[in-house]
Amino acid sequence: MRLEQLQAFLAIADTGSFQKAAQKCHVTQSTISRQIQSLEADVGVELFHRTSHAKLTLAGECLLPRVHKICQEWETATQELTDLIAGKQPELCIAAIHSLCASHLPPVLQKFCHDYPDVQLRITSLGSDRALKVLKDGLVDLAIVMNNRFLTTSREMVVEVLYDEPIEVLTAANHPLAQYDHIPWSELVRYSQVVFKDGYGMQRLVQDKFERLEATLQAALEVNTLDAFRGVVRQGELVALLPHSALIEARHDPTLAVRPLAATPDNSSLTRRVVMVTTQDRLQIPPIQHFWQLVKENIPPQFQQQRSVS
Repeated sequence: MRLEQLQAFLAIADTGSFQKAAQKCHVTQSTISRQIQSLEADVGVELFHRTSHAKLTLAGECLLPRVHKICQEWETATQELTDLIAGKQPELCIAAIHSLCASHLPPVLQKFCHDYPDVQLRITSLGSDRALKVLKDGLVDLAIVMNNRFLTTSREMVVEVLYDEPIEVLTAANHPLAQYDHIPWSELVRYSQVVFKDGYGMQRLVQDKFERLEATLQAALEVNTLDAFRGVVRQGELVALLPHSALIEARHDPTLAVRPLAATPDNSSLTRRVVMVTTQDRLQIPPIQHFWQLVKENIPPQFQQQRSVS
């Protein structure tokens, strides 16, 4: 059973004539006749009385509402695909790490809403691992995350490196570590820390660094928001390792101190890489493609400018 057979069936039912149905479908009458014969062979019953007026049989009457629904669904589906390709999608869903949502992303969101006022923009703040998971599951169109080569190397994924940023130490203003211009690792490892919950790239990054230094990460508390990090560290005992972009508000808080890390004995630094990820097929859709370009054009310059003066 093929779509053109069903369309021919509807055309005959609407016009009451094989000849008029052929004109409506822009084919020859013999083509219409063959399509109906094939359809009748498929269903095993005659659908029209062959008289001067093509009248539906009882079987044809039974089939008619079903065929209407099938053809309407097909028309709806093809129109939705046409709209999608033309950039007329109803919404654009983005998953992004917390620090980006709070700092570099808002100007991009404003520009996109100005350029695509009819597209509902939905932003979800998630940890990197979770953001990549919902992207792979098709629940969001694009993710901006901390790079995880194990999750972003699939063939269908498109990855754009946005920036690398240093990891710094957040302490209370009166904490002993605040006295250092650059905090030595030998001192840092002595203090308990507040860390991101499991499933966040930052937790994995910090844990891996401590393991390479053959040191023990004293994780006393797990949280998952920047407000929570600031609130806990402000109490005076715990410290936190956070990316540069997550510490913008903390730098203006007199109760907190932000300090860079000294180089490790092997002269290496601790940084994270932020990437933008989507799939090959999504990147062909105009609104997604436009959002992708806006991020590329606006987020790296903003970050580099902030980093150069920090």
